[in-house]
Amino acid sequence: MSSSPAARLFLGLDLSTQQLKAIVIAQDSTLVHESAVHFDNDLPSYGTTNGAIRGPGDGEVTSPVAMWLEAIDLLFDRLKEAGVEVSAIAAIAGAAQQHGSVYWSKDAEALLASLDPAQSLASQLSPGAFSLPTAPIWQDSSTMQECRKLEESVGGPQALADLTGSRAYERFTGNQIAKIRRLQREAYDATSRISLVSSFIPSVFLGRIAPIDSSDASGMNLMDVITCKWNDTLVEACGGPELRSKLGPEPVIGGTVLGKVSKWWVGRWGLSPECVVAPFTGDNPASVVALSAPGDAVLSLGTSTTFLLSIPGGDTPPKRFTTWHLLSHPTDFHGKIAMLCYKNGALAREQVRDRYADRDWSRFNELIEATPPGNDGYFGLYFPLPEIIPPGVVGQHAFHAKSLEKGVLPSPVDGIPTNAHPRAILESQFLSIRSRIAAILPENSPPLQHLVATGGSSANQTIRQLAADIFGMKVFVSSTKEAAGMGGALLAKYAWWKAAHGRNGTFEDMTGGEIAGLQCVAEPREDVSGIYEKLVDLYRACEDQVVLKSA
Repeated sequence: MSSSPAARLFLGLDLSTQQLKAIVIAQDSTLVHESAVHFDNDLPSYGTTNGAIRGPGDGEVTSPVAMWLEAIDLLFDRLKEAGVEVSAIAAIAGAAQQHGSVYWSKDAEALLASLDPAQSLASQLSPGAFSLPTAPIWQDSSTMQECRKLEESVGGPQALADLTGSRAYERFTGNQIAKIRRLQREAYDATSRISLVSSFIPSVFLGRIAPIDSSDASGMNLMDVITCKWNDTLVEACGGPELRSKLGPEPVIGGTVLGKVSKWWVGRWGLSPECVVAPFTGDNPASVVALSAPGDAVLSLGTSTTFLLSIPGGDTPPKRFTTWHLLSHPTDFHGKIAMLCYKNGALAREQVRDRYADRDWSRFNELIEATPPGNDGYFGLYFPLPEIIPPGVVGQHAFHAKSLEKGVLPSPVDGIPTNAHPRAILESQFLSIRSRIAAILPENSPPLQHLVATGGSSANQTIRQLAADIFGMKVFVSSTKEAAGMGGALLAKYAWWKAAHGRNGTFEDMTGGEIAGLQCVAEPREDVSGIYEKLVDLYRACEDQVVLKSA
């Protein structure tokens, strides 16, 4: 590779739960290289299982910060071995698992600023740079006491959601901080700054502690989701008057140039001293950047089902609810991302496949194709695990509507025909999302344009077509398999693009509104979409009965 301007590279990192991934793209956004370090396999001395350590307390889940530092060094070693021209990297940004938090010691800034290129990151920063050697991560569920106290401090779950975009969640950083302050006061007092995992990584590149990205800060229960500034009432409730300084400056938006890489990176790995560092964001917002434009939606059909809706800025802020999240957009100060998370995703679909379709996806698809849209009035709601939306419901529930017209209340039944289950589970999962879209979007919003499907089930053409029909949108899949890392690389390019050309343009100005690598795989059939339009209210009637029964 030449080091000419045309050969500039952009690096996106994704520090997920189980691995650290690197995505390198060229100036035209094409993929140049990808590498990964798998924590359990490549760094077994840390004793992690799927990248995490459980205990000692009930519900506690953490990851060793030193492991992440060692992974960064190992990843750059692999980039060099693969022949990536590291000196051509013009900018670095990325993504990280949301809700994890890192606690810096009072010596951290001095240690970051004086790194010796002859020595590794972990050997110089761990443990001295950290007041806690481990970071609580998103899987932690040990802060119920703190959650209830935080909600009470502002008038309840809805009041907190109105402020921060979410009710109190055990994994959210504010509640993690409150627990550490309560149980590990000495470590808390010894903490100079607190980073999210996403701001921890650019801190290492800059040689000083980086500010927190405003989109990822939406997962803390500490930031006003509309103004994108720390809320003093919440900050003091979680960490006392001293927490404000520990959080650092107000959150920053993606595409900001935080500075250039420190001398350690130039000396040890050969990065250009002109390489700029931009904010890292959460993995979900980064995926939105990689896969969609404002007015598009992303449907992740993995272990859980996640629906991400990019909402352009407007005069009226979106409504906030206690059953889903509203996040700040990583590149648009006024834009937001609505995120619906369902616990019963692939697990529930696979159980239906195993019980009613001979454990075979081909048979599962055949049964769907053999039943009509609307399933002859049969509805099935499937919750093997206590659900998030609607909250707390569990079990399998069956209904039948003698008419598919609005206003007819479906009746509970003992069961539905065996061949109706595959269509029933997909219709119920997608109608649950469809029934909530109108409430999410501000009034007079234009109709959604594209639905980008990701995750394991997005490869199933029958499921793709059903999604197109129910949502009334064209369904696309992406050639990008590592969406969060790609989003990080694009955020790096965006920061460089603005700085290099003295621009204040939008991310869409840079991309021309085009999302690279998308392929349309299903289009809605107007007559079928019309049937599902009528089923939205009927589905809600079934769900309401299940919620009432579970109360």
